[in-house]
Amino acid sequence: MNIDLPGFAAGQRLPVLAELPRLPLTNPADGSALGTLPDADATYVDGVVQDAAKAFALHRRSTTAQRMAWLEAFAVQVSAHSGPLIESIVRGIGKPRKAATFEAGRVSDFLRACIAELSVWRGELLPVDAAPLGAGHLGMARRIPFGVVGAITPFNAPANLLIQKVAPALAVGNAVVVKPHPAGTETALLLAELAIAAGLPPGLFNVIPGDRAAALALAAHPQVSVVTLTGGVAAAQALTRAAGAKKFSAELGSNAANLVLADANIADAAQKIARAGFEASGQQCISAQRVIVEAPVFDLFLTQFVAAAKNLKVGLPETPGVDVGPMVSEAAAQRVMQMFNDSVAAGARVALAPVRDRAVVSPGILVDAPKGARLLCEEAFGPVVVVQRAANLEDALRQANDSEFGLQGACFTSSLDTALHVADAFDAGALWINEASRFRLDMYPFGGVKQSGWGREGVRYAMEEVSQFKFVGINFSGTKS
Repeated sequence: MNIDLPGFAAGQRLPVLAELPRLPLTNPADGSALGTLPDADATYVDGVVQDAAKAFALHRRSTTAQRMAWLEAFAVQVSAHSGPLIESIVRGIGKPRKAATFEAGRVSDFLRACIAELSVWRGELLPVDAAPLGAGHLGMARRIPFGVVGAITPFNAPANLLIQKVAPALAVGNAVVVKPHPAGTETALLLAELAIAAGLPPGLFNVIPGDRAAALALAAHPQVSVVTLTGGVAAAQALTRAAGAKKFSAELGSNAANLVLADANIADAAQKIARAGFEASGQQCISAQRVIVEAPVFDLFLTQFVAAAKNLKVGLPETPGVDVGPMVSEAAAQRVMQMFNDSVAAGARVALAPVRDRAVVSPGILVDAPKGARLLCEEAFGPVVVVQRAANLEDALRQANDSEFGLQGACFTSSLDTALHVADAFDAGALWINEASRFRLDMYPFGGVKQSGWGREGVRYAMEEVSQFKFVGINFSGTKS
């Protein structure tokens, strides 16, 4: 598999792409070589952005009905070609087939959710006559696109997390240029190809292959008006420096805390948190990493949690029913094992030891890690969880908030009063009660506080992030009454 597509901005740059250096691609399941990927340089990025800017200028006055039609045709194409999309996700990142199938299905669903939001998309009529000078004037605020949106997307959900940025940008009238993670580039290019087949005008949806230099060049480009990132804190810091004074939204890392209180349904909590911690090999920004359990139910929860983890099927992505497949690379698997072992060396107790076979890591559970242990402080992004004891609710909240991150958390309780108290006291951009931290729907504002980022995703909220208000005032005082 050699990826040689030009990014669907303009085919005339294909010879330029052929001259670029290549990045190796590896199958996470067995370590075999998949092929190579062009590593775009600043010159190539400039050409794609220029084409995107031209496409935006050409189509900036497209009607809402036209954009809805483009997105619907795109959704139809995605549904009709779900097989190749699933294969690409399985091959590129080693995601188990059942999880890849679910992810592929979310793409068309999300496109149609943006269509539904467009049908009620509106601005505001402002009472400018509330000021004496505003008498005889009419004021309107409406949302308009920025122009070219630059999107940097990660490997772990190469279709879903890409469409979460592309669809809102297209819906409100922007052109979008995506720089996906190398492992997710084939999936991104396939989606772009389906968009073109659906009739989306060339240049409105572009994919740039490459690694960090390409992302930095995209963020820094003067014709990119908005940058949106899903990635890590270090990447965000580098990209914001490159971007300079422009709109920037970022959904970053986490080490999500899940509280289990003494009045919770323990069996339900253990099952849900096990899936949230270990499915997708823990490679989700909201995967459960820290579980904080009130002391009276600690032993009961731990017993059921370990049992739930053991019941998850570990193996290669093509094996039927696999819940925990390979991580994205052997290097990632080694990093997670090192974090686990470092925390054990610091004093944590092993409740379930992970086993690594190449890039596959089975669930690992630590207990009572000391303050400062890596699995308490850093983002693991792997199938390892640490379970901590809390004296009471306030102690549980203190531990949950003792983190530089705050993306999405969870609390299991049967008390409405407790749930409302936790909703106020838990430092996170999103919180679920009686669902684990990896539970996510597309219609609510999703994003973090502290080092977990800024800005929000979710259909309407993402559309707001990539659009801006324009005010229009009209003096009609001279017209006949």
